[in-house]
Amino acid sequence: MHVSEKNCVTSQSEKLYTLMQAMIFAAGMGTRLRPLTDTMPKALVTVNGKPLIEHVIEKLRSAGFGSIVINVHHFAGQIIDYLKEHDFEVDIKISDESDKLLDTGGGLRKAAPLFRQDEQILIHNVDILSNADLDTLYNKGPLMTNWGTGGTMHAAATLLVSWRKTKRYLLFDEAMRLIGWTNIETGEVKSPFRWLREFGAEHPEKFKTLQDHHDNITVEHRLLGYGKARLQAYAFSGIHVISPKLIADRMSKYPDVFPIMDFYLDNCNTSLIKGFIQPEPKLELLDVGKPDTLKQANQHA
Repeated sequence: MHVSEKNCVTSQSEKLYTLMQAMIFAAGMGTRLRPLTDTMPKALVTVNGKPLIEHVIEKLRSAGFGSIVINVHHFAGQIIDYLKEHDFEVDIKISDESDKLLDTGGGLRKAAPLFRQDEQILIHNVDILSNADLDTLYNKGPLMTNWGTGGTMHAAATLLVSWRKTKRYLLFDEAMRLIGWTNIETGEVKSPFRWLREFGAEHPEKFKTLQDHHDNITVEHRLLGYGKARLQAYAFSGIHVISPKLIADRMSKYPDVFPIMDFYLDNCNTSLIKGFIQPEPKLELLDVGKPDTLKQANQHA
């Protein structure tokens, strides 16, 4: 079986063919999991006897995804060989970054030609295990009400988020439109909106206490005139949906290597990029890219 960027990793058994398409980010170096990843890619680290990449592929397949692109770099050959040896009953294509690791944004742009351009793409980090409802996120998450017309808008990108304690939060307005990012340890705020950047610089203490009041930051700033803005802060899950059009229209100006979150933050003032909170069940996830959470994951069925 031949594997390349333009060829599917498949077998002769019947495949699941649907329009739903996804990408698994599996190219990372896995530095947090050393020494395990000194001899193998993070994607092949096992949880309860099964490699992470298999957990994610099976979750995507069970949600109805019939086409999956996987990017590879660190011990790329091991991942490709593993995929050749197993039939997951979906079409799998490889985006090979063996020559140069492109980070999440650059990796997505390189893989873009492997996707159908008329259907959105769900992106899933290989080291995330969760109870996320991927079908709902993909098919309902991007929808928003257009209050001007009463119709429905479709977000250019939708980020699955939840409330949990962390050091870095995404910032949203009351309609859950992305407007910025903050690191609560340093008080740093990133945003394309000048009023939010200036407010963050003038009141870093407001952001450093986000763990206590994630949905209750009221911003008053001269650039807002007499109005006020209420910010909501949520943690990113590592799972998101993006329109191929947003990639085609906005990514060409970026360097070879760049993170996808910087891209979202750069463009959230001109494109509709929204957060989505899973209604039920409450989102539970583990980032198993660290030794402590990997141990925790192996202790659960």
